[in-house]
Amino acid sequence: MKKILLIALLSICQFAFSQNKGIVTGTVTDKEMSGEPLPFANVFIKGTSIGGTTDMDGKYTISVPAGNHTIVFSFVGYETIEKTITIIAGQTLTLNQEVGASQGVALDEVQINASVNKEKESALLLEQKKAVSIKTSIGAQELSRKGVSDVATAVTKTTGISKQEGTGSVFVRGLGDRYNVTTLNGLPLPSNDPSKKNIDLGIFSTDIVEFIGIDKTYDVQNYGDFSGANIDISSKNYKGKGFIEIGLGLGGNTEAISVDNFYLNDGPNTSGFYNTNYPAFPLNNYNFVTSWDREESNPPFYNSMSLKGGDSFQLGKDTRLNIFAVGSFDNNFKYKEGVSRGSVNVSGVARRDYNFNSYAYNTNTTTMGNLQLKHKQHTFKYNGLFINTSSQKQDEYNGTVDAFDYAPNGGAFVQRATFDRTKLFIHQLLGDHKFGKQFEVNWGGSYNFVDNDTPNRRQVIVTPDDWNQPDGPKSFQLTNNDSDNHRFYQELEEEELATNISTTFKFNPNEDEEYMSKIKMGYSGRFKTVDFKSTQFNFRINRSGSTVQPIIDDVYDLDSYFNQENFNAGLFSIRTFRGGLGTTGVNVLFPQTFGGKQDINAAFISFEHKFSSKFTAILGVRGEKITQTLSFNTSLSSGNSDLDEFEILPMLTMKYILNEDQNLKLAVSKTYTLPQYKERAQFQFEEVTQSFIGNPALYLSTDYNFDLKWDYFPTRNEIISLGVFGKYIQDPINDVTINSASNDVSWVNSGEKATAFGVEFEMRKNIFEKEKDDSFGSNLDAGLNISYMYSNQDLDGNKVIQETDAAGFPLSVDFTENESRLSGASDLLLNADVSYMKNFRNDKNIQGTLAFNYFSDRIFALGTEGKGNLIDSSVGTLDFILKTKLNKNLGLGLSAKNLLNPTIERKQELQNVIVSSYKAGVDLKLSLSYNF
Repeated sequence: MKKILLIALLSICQFAFSQNKGIVTGTVTDKEMSGEPLPFANVFIKGTSIGGTTDMDGKYTISVPAGNHTIVFSFVGYETIEKTITIIAGQTLTLNQEVGASQGVALDEVQINASVNKEKESALLLEQKKAVSIKTSIGAQELSRKGVSDVATAVTKTTGISKQEGTGSVFVRGLGDRYNVTTLNGLPLPSNDPSKKNIDLGIFSTDIVEFIGIDKTYDVQNYGDFSGANIDISSKNYKGKGFIEIGLGLGGNTEAISVDNFYLNDGPNTSGFYNTNYPAFPLNNYNFVTSWDREESNPPFYNSMSLKGGDSFQLGKDTRLNIFAVGSFDNNFKYKEGVSRGSVNVSGVARRDYNFNSYAYNTNTTTMGNLQLKHKQHTFKYNGLFINTSSQKQDEYNGTVDAFDYAPNGGAFVQRATFDRTKLFIHQLLGDHKFGKQFEVNWGGSYNFVDNDTPNRRQVIVTPDDWNQPDGPKSFQLTNNDSDNHRFYQELEEEELATNISTTFKFNPNEDEEYMSKIKMGYSGRFKTVDFKSTQFNFRINRSGSTVQPIIDDVYDLDSYFNQENFNAGLFSIRTFRGGLGTTGVNVLFPQTFGGKQDINAAFISFEHKFSSKFTAILGVRGEKITQTLSFNTSLSSGNSDLDEFEILPMLTMKYILNEDQNLKLAVSKTYTLPQYKERAQFQFEEVTQSFIGNPALYLSTDYNFDLKWDYFPTRNEIISLGVFGKYIQDPINDVTINSASNDVSWVNSGEKATAFGVEFEMRKNIFEKEKDDSFGSNLDAGLNISYMYSNQDLDGNKVIQETDAAGFPLSVDFTENESRLSGASDLLLNADVSYMKNFRNDKNIQGTLAFNYFSDRIFALGTEGKGNLIDSSVGTLDFILKTKLNKNLGLGLSAKNLLNPTIERKQELQNVIVSSYKAGVDLKLSLSYNF
């Protein structure tokens, strides 16, 4: 009886207490995002523990005791708004609030654990949910959680994207470099490699990144040279309390650490800022001062250091200035050993057959600074970025130079010392202007300059003095070609001006004053110049009957042969491909060159209409005028080749909201794929086991794209999505081995058409989430994305012969098969990760992530003349990342990348010959950060 009375008494008290309360509800909107709902904003009653955060739609509801109170609206980096309210028992008060950064920031007034909205996974999921177009983004929060240090690795954490091992080149839905576009803040980036269309994404440190947007469907405001993805890097734009953070790191690669001695080149320093030119009068005497021989390097442990900071200043009532800057330096050591084979014939015999050892040292120096000035509805941004990267390699090969001609029984030694350096300068100025609620203008301009140098590459080939005794003494007696022993100097410069401008006008309001229609129009321009030049000094060995070539006692002491004394004795002479000393009628030092101008002028217009609360569509069209001029003067030939095209590129995107948490989206478009300068210039790029030459008859492909996607957002941090896509490509471009004595690789429009169809699945799920109070708790979440693709293309050797012959640059190709998969296309891509985070009191936490990535076999180059395709074998990688905050200032991190350390293999189908094989090693790193 006592229990019944107690329960009744408690119920009466609870009822009486609830009758003494009222409800406050409303929506918080983001002034910086044109009034879009602001999720995860803090709403609370000042001086109490009553409050909460807004949901994904910016909505909140709290129960408040009757009386007078002060309600507080806050979000990190934004103004804190306080309002006096009066609550009447039993009634509901609706209070909507807009917050922004223009009135000042009072971060000390309230403890907020959220980070800037554009960096958060949940905020980017909300943006993905609200967008009409099909898009994916990965933010700084997710990159940090997964221990990602560069942009190339970052994008592989999203659906349908893989990375070529050892490079920053990515494949999107099996489509490689030529099908993708890379931009920074919506403005184009130049390439740092003459063989690539896009810049190496691996050179971009995630320190500069706020988020990365990946658009796999075409939008008319973007450039039309696209079929895979437009990867846009949004640089950090800091808004908040001033900070300075120092970061240090120490690590190593297990393969590099395991070798007894580590070797690099003479000349380059460890900073990555080395450069040199060939000496004056290089043909008259032996004037080269750098050694041919390798040098022992420091212990191969690598380090990193960074300094970044930002602050935000109020300049009067309506004006705010945000500043962010970062500087960092990273290096690493790599070691590979394995097999390298080239020109495998139809019988499975490799003409070039080596065992190799490769030592590499890489650096990356990055500095970036940006300013954002916001005055009322007008924003101006400046972004300056400088990146210096270098790669130093000491490659050594032992084996057969040519099984049918040159050291056929093995015993040859090939040494190549390479230093490659890229300097990238980017300047951007951008503006956003809002005129009322209906009209908006966005513009941007950029100046980019990239300088890629390969100064003083050195290659030497020493063979047995008697080829029938492969283990016998070595000499230059039987050296075959002048170019076997050389010093090579190369420089690529690209300079580009680009501009974007667009206007948006909203109209057709409904009864709720929501605008149902929007028209957008604009102009884009790119004006690029390309200037490539190279000079190679070949060391011709004198094999006349009166000259006896000495025995080489030590293949690592070639300075004892290449010196002034032996030059005077006539053992060798120095020449370029144009001739040597005494050649008349030509400047023998005039370099091989190619280059030209590429101008793209484009105008676009799109119309968006909301037919109902559930259905929205965007229809747009873009016209692009593409002019690409090319001139070349190389050892192969000289001439000109121009492209002059005008493309009409339509698109249609539709979105249907199935319910509050589910969307269905459709996108169709037409785009094109433009060949690059290296692919069209008749210049021979020589690797140790393979050579590449351009095809001036190459022309653009036309692409038709289709996407259908279903998204389900169970909570603000979760997503389940399923999509299908299809592509039809006319006149696809492929890498092929052409019919030539040296089996060179070139680029051709290989057939009439190619098709690709695929399915993509993505899921992010909270396994559990426990919050004991506002200061500590734990959660476990997992992510999975899978992409499966089928591709097919027809191959027509006669088409290649006819088109190249008609253009005056004949190439002969004899495809092994009549059809094939697309080059670079993996049937299956998979990414999975699981993360655990535990928050403690006093700003302490610990976070661990295990991430797995897998891609199935993919074609590197198409097979010809009865030989199989070159296939990159499937690879699975496993990474573990552990981070902890010891207090609000100090953080520690441990990462272990590529834990499975699989063998990286490339093989030739049909003949079943491994043409390349090595292990990349496990990368271990310990990091420390301190925030002032």
